[in-house]
Amino acid sequence: MKSISILGTVGIPASYGGFETLAENLARYHQMHSLEGKLTVYCSANKYSAKLNNYLGAKLRYIRLNANGISSIIYDILSLLSSIFHRSDVILLLGTSGAVSLPLIRLLSHTRIVTNIDGVEWKRDKWKGVTRWFLRFSERMAVRYSHEVVADNAGIADHVRHSYGRNVHVIAYGGDHALLESIKLYEGPALPQRYALALCRIEPENNVSMILEAFSSNPELPLVFVGNWNNSAFGCALRERFADTAHLHLLDPIYDVGVLRTLRGNAFVYVHGHSAGGTNPSLVEMMHFGLPILAFDCIFNRYTTEDCAIFFKDAESLLRSLVNIDTTDAAHIGSDMRRIAQERYTWDTIGRTYFELLLGKKLEPLTH
Repeated sequence: MKSISILGTVGIPASYGGFETLAENLARYHQMHSLEGKLTVYCSANKYSAKLNNYLGAKLRYIRLNANGISSIIYDILSLLSSIFHRSDVILLLGTSGAVSLPLIRLLSHTRIVTNIDGVEWKRDKWKGVTRWFLRFSERMAVRYSHEVVADNAGIADHVRHSYGRNVHVIAYGGDHALLESIKLYEGPALPQRYALALCRIEPENNVSMILEAFSSNPELPLVFVGNWNNSAFGCALRERFADTAHLHLLDPIYDVGVLRTLRGNAFVYVHGHSAGGTNPSLVEMMHFGLPILAFDCIFNRYTTEDCAIFFKDAESLLRSLVNIDTTDAAHIGSDMRRIAQERYTWDTIGRTYFELLLGKKLEPLTH
């Protein structure tokens, strides 16, 4: 029986981001289907005060480093070395931070390595100089020395084929977990009954300024925008700039999935400003709510929504779309979003695809 190790994340139970949610749902799929072999997930000891030995049937191993930032390189390398020491048959490496060690790992072990290369990190505007060079080098090492490469979006797969001449498995993320949590009461500042919703990290590449400028010009379009405003000078400056705009509600991060479900369910439209990073988990989660989605016009968002969303390029086109969308169009677009999400972005579909790749055999869908 094959033993599989998942590494490159903060760990599970998930409380951080997309890769952590992926790892948790893969563990859940493995347990629900009683799949063969042992599953191990590597976790950052620094992020868990209560260090569980097992979760959702998966063995948890802890590395005493942070999984993000510059330390992620050593964190991933130590995780790789540990997993070959414990004789894992297959490694699922999420991200490319530790990929610089893959030539050594291949020399030391016959373990099969499957790498999800994430979102072409080196192309993000926030990375410059040596950091950008290292990220690109890490991507190259991951593509060259992994037995199999996974991309979460066809746009990233095209980049890998064009840049490295290698075929890629396209596997996105599930989003149906966003509907499974019980609804919880939102207890923050008062919000209007009807509002648009945006939800992201407050970074320039997510077109936060563009979205705020579009909504600020029309008081009849309330916006609830959830993000980490206080984590950067960029976010603090935006919050201060729009502090007196009464119909803009800039909320701090909300990690309670039940509260997020309430906010998402009460919105009349979702605005998605991401311009980089492949398939964004928050977008596929929102698609399950059946809301009309206005997305920034880039190849990743077009692929994710099968060109069925409304797309904008600037504040003017976003405002125009918001003003002109009618009830019939909104219902039709929302219906398309839900249909696509149910066809492509459920954890049963994603889990089955991953484990067919990891185990090297076909699996049957879960019957209900």
